[in-house]
Amino acid sequence: MQKRRNRRWLKLPKITLIKRQEIWTLTAQGWIIAIALIASWVIFIITHIHPFLAVTSPLKSAEFMVVEGWLPDYALQEAVTEFQNGNYRQIITTGSPLEVGNYLTEYHSFADVSAATLQKLGLPPDKVIAVPTPMVTKDRSYASVAEFKRWLSQANLQPASINLVSLDAHTRRSWLVFKRLLAPEIQVGAIATKTRNYEPQQWWRYSEGVRTVIYEAIAYIYALLFN
Repeated sequence: MQKRRNRRWLKLPKITLIKRQEIWTLTAQGWIIAIALIASWVIFIITHIHPFLAVTSPLKSAEFMVVEGWLPDYALQEAVTEFQNGNYRQIITTGSPLEVGNYLTEYHSFADVSAATLQKLGLPPDKVIAVPTPMVTKDRSYASVAEFKRWLSQANLQPASINLVSLDAHTRRSWLVFKRLLAPEIQVGAIATKTRNYEPQQWWRYSEGVRTVIYEAIAYIYALLFN
């Protein structure tokens, strides 16, 4: 009797690798509806993501215009037109140090280059101020806003509102960072200049448009969650 009990304990457990079970699955009509919903969602994202990123929401009462210094010349021309049509006191350029050509020119940052360009485009020198950003390895937009805020403090300026000028799909991310650091003391509006690298209404047909929109969408989510 004792031997039989020992044999029972020595038996190996039964291993089962597969089993039969019932599952719920979509019917043909269900798959058609699911695919249609997914396609509609994808189309909605494609047609609405660029206007969302390239946001334009200016404040009519803005006292200062802040321009990101890395903007191309044609975007700076749009900024000049906006400045001349508005009631701005001054235009401020921001930007990090130049990484190429620094030793060959009198300008050492994107802020300095864009400020000189704005003057060449017709703005009075006393209306244009360059606020260079120190060299940083990450979060350059954040560093630019922090330096701009520091400049306001040193100049004893406390504007009630400003308008930020950026380029195309990058505008939403920069606007987010500016509002985080300046609001609610300073209200921030946004103006997205138009890109010439692709057609914004059909950005998915251009390789540059696909790269820009996807990159800026991911960067905006990162800034929204982690910055």
